[in-house]
Amino acid sequence: MRVDEIIANQRPTFSVEFSPPRDAEKERALFETARQLRELEPDFVSVTYGAGGSTRDGTVEITRALKDELGFETMAHLSCVGETTEGLSATLDKIAAAGIENVFALRGDPPRGQSDFEQPEGGLGSAAELAAFIEAGPWDFALGGACFPEVHPEAPDLETDLAYLKQKVESGASFLTTQLFFDNQVYFDFVAAARAAGIEVPILAGVIPVGSFAQTKRICELCEASIPAPLEAAFEAAGDDPEREFELGVAYAAQQCSELLIAGAPGIHFYALNRAPATRAVLGALKASKPWERTRGDVASLAGRIG
Repeated sequence: MRVDEIIANQRPTFSVEFSPPRDAEKERALFETARQLRELEPDFVSVTYGAGGSTRDGTVEITRALKDELGFETMAHLSCVGETTEGLSATLDKIAAAGIENVFALRGDPPRGQSDFEQPEGGLGSAAELAAFIEAGPWDFALGGACFPEVHPEAPDLETDLAYLKQKVESGASFLTTQLFFDNQVYFDFVAAARAAGIEVPILAGVIPVGSFAQTKRICELCEASIPAPLEAAFEAAGDDPEREFELGVAYAAQQCSELLIAGAPGIHFYALNRAPATRAVLGALKASKPWERTRGDVASLAGRIG
């Protein structure tokens, strides 16, 4: 089923992001994680795409296996990095042949050791170009795109970032998923600004339930996502105790997601890092409590309509 149809018919949606494993042991761990999360019936899962061939060859196979063997609705990520249009076409043919109906169109980050993105010869230079390329081709995919509540690291300002995001939507992206964030007001303000800029597609909230604070902090440094000072202080007070960090991460993510859903966020996309416990705990709590059934007035600090 197409993800844009799922979002239109199922509110809220819950989705999980996985990454292709690099060896057989990690592959077994990934599928064990997927089996555990399957019990909570996420609406779809996505599989990331490695730059420069690092894991990209496994994206289609893992995405297919999650669909055919475990019954997930799936979405394959695809990026422009190191790819010609012929190579992109071949990958899209494989995705379609595997029965996958959804593609997440990305420019992609530069490979390790390369500071800036370089458009490959015979390739594409942006996610908007990739979305337009897919839309113009013989395929029939639902297209998703990424967005950045705290502004893309390469954009000079929010206005410029939103102008480009609008191009991505006009090129074919029918829904968006945010980079991870911890401050809900950042999401609310971003959605309001996107709507003012004429971007009307659903914007799913990207959330990472913290299992290891050190790992999460490294990820935030790479993608330039901020961690609120009180939250960072709380994790530091945990003293590197894994159990305390886990409990704090789950509690914070559950509260964060509850507020987002009460305010009308169309869905939560979990960055699970191929591990089940934290995401499973948060998603289980949300499914049990159904915070989206409460009125938005229940959370006085939330800012307006964001749906």
